[in-house]
Amino acid sequence: MESWDAVVIGSGAGGLTVAVALANAGQKVLVLEQHYLPGGWTHSFSLEGYRFSPGVHYLGQLGKGGAMRRILEGLGVGGGLEFCELNPDGYDHVIAGDERFDIPRGKETFIARLIERFPHERRGIKSYFRFLTGIDREFRRLNSLPGPFATLLLPLLAPRLTFRGLRPLSRLISKYVSDPFLCTILEARAGDHGMNPKEVPCAQHIAIETHYWEGAWYPRGGGGAIPRNFIARLKEMDGEIRLRSKVEMILVEGEGRSRRAVGVRMADGSEIRARCVVSNADAHVTYHQLLQTTSLSPKLQKRLTKTGYSLTALSLFMATDLDLEAAGLDSGNYWITRDTDVSRTYRYAERADLVEAGPLEGLFTTITTLKDPSKFHDGVHTMEAFTFVSYDAFKQWEGSSTEDRPEDYEEFKRLLIERFMDLLETLIPGLRDHLLFCDLGTPLTNVHYVNAFRGNLYGTSKTRSQVGPFSFPVQTEIFGLYHCGASTVAHGVMGALMSGISAAKAILGCRARDILCHADQGQIQLHESSWRPADNPAESTEHEMSHT
Repeated sequence: MESWDAVVIGSGAGGLTVAVALANAGQKVLVLEQHYLPGGWTHSFSLEGYRFSPGVHYLGQLGKGGAMRRILEGLGVGGGLEFCELNPDGYDHVIAGDERFDIPRGKETFIARLIERFPHERRGIKSYFRFLTGIDREFRRLNSLPGPFATLLLPLLAPRLTFRGLRPLSRLISKYVSDPFLCTILEARAGDHGMNPKEVPCAQHIAIETHYWEGAWYPRGGGGAIPRNFIARLKEMDGEIRLRSKVEMILVEGEGRSRRAVGVRMADGSEIRARCVVSNADAHVTYHQLLQTTSLSPKLQKRLTKTGYSLTALSLFMATDLDLEAAGLDSGNYWITRDTDVSRTYRYAERADLVEAGPLEGLFTTITTLKDPSKFHDGVHTMEAFTFVSYDAFKQWEGSSTEDRPEDYEEFKRLLIERFMDLLETLIPGLRDHLLFCDLGTPLTNVHYVNAFRGNLYGTSKTRSQVGPFSFPVQTEIFGLYHCGASTVAHGVMGALMSGISAAKAILGCRARDILCHADQGQIQLHESSWRPADNPAESTEHEMSHT
């Protein structure tokens, strides 16, 4: 029987972070990944020769002194990573009907552009960003303190966060501004956490907004560059990763307060022992599938019955021979809604009958070959587009094989692709007639390849009772069992990295600075955007798998 210091279940950003941190500290670490590609949502894959990255679209805080940069370099994985800057004049484009707004790099530039577009809202815009700046300052203050102290001192150190941070985003915005399109601009990026702006705690949204204030970046080579560099560092420190290695159960010995995780049982029946186990799976998979109910306390079992999970999505992967740059598109992301009511996109995602649901209400699209020019070959651009949907719309096919879905499933996909095209062609006319490749991933795709409960994108849903101190802890109630990823500290690449650091701190009993001390291994390389505004202002335009 094998024995390791630590076994990590799942190779998402959180799992690889804790694995590298422990390996750096001299521990013998094994990572087990059920997919044949590593990285979780950060992996890249090929379809008919075209490369896609379904879960990495842009990253913030990579500039000098940025939090994400400090983590990547501090873990010793920075030396092999390169990032391309998205269009600094519009790394996010918000389009509602016939109106468009380009969100630029820099908070003050963003504020100035909003005031220029909405001069009658000047006072409200300034007040809103003053509040955001205050919340951001409180986040930074809390992050500098050990977890228990931050929680105890929350009202004193973060009064805005404590007393106003759980208010719904839409209600907060409407307190400051009223112009419908201005509200759309401030709400549109709710897709980054997957919650209706009318429901999400404003602090959750603000944490993401401030993450991109100093611009956005895309990994050269696609999202898969991130796990590739983590794995190289893991192996350098004598750690190991095994693909196609599905864990069936976390082994727990003892009862009551004497419960202890002692290893894992694999799908083939073999057992691997470890001094500690870290699950990078979401909360449902971790507690319902990998653990026996008898291993859980009544309190935790009750909590799990009330736990909600984030939305799932359709993922459209495309290749086109259109000259998209000449058509006025750039490396920024495009958030498209039919009108100024962003919440309609989320109401659409509640529909279990998509046949009757009608046209898509909104989507997110990006041209990866404009983000990373190294991917552009022979005049062909690759694109990705996403929209939220209900898992229940696909429930009738959940027992079918990924390699052999029935014809009615394929027909349903064709209907949904046409709806995508209807909305995408408002941005790129003639796109459907210039597609060299097009295929659709569904919630069932997410279940099969990423092992996400009901195909969820962000772990637990980011409601007021499931964020921050109310999320699942990294140190579970079972001794020797730790949890990281989107259901814990935070979601997204940055949130997953932070969760991995938190889990490593708990295991090693040390501070973050003791973990992030390997910057001498090399610095990440940043490639500035080649985008420049047109000389004539009038010319300027205001997810290797066959897994569908």
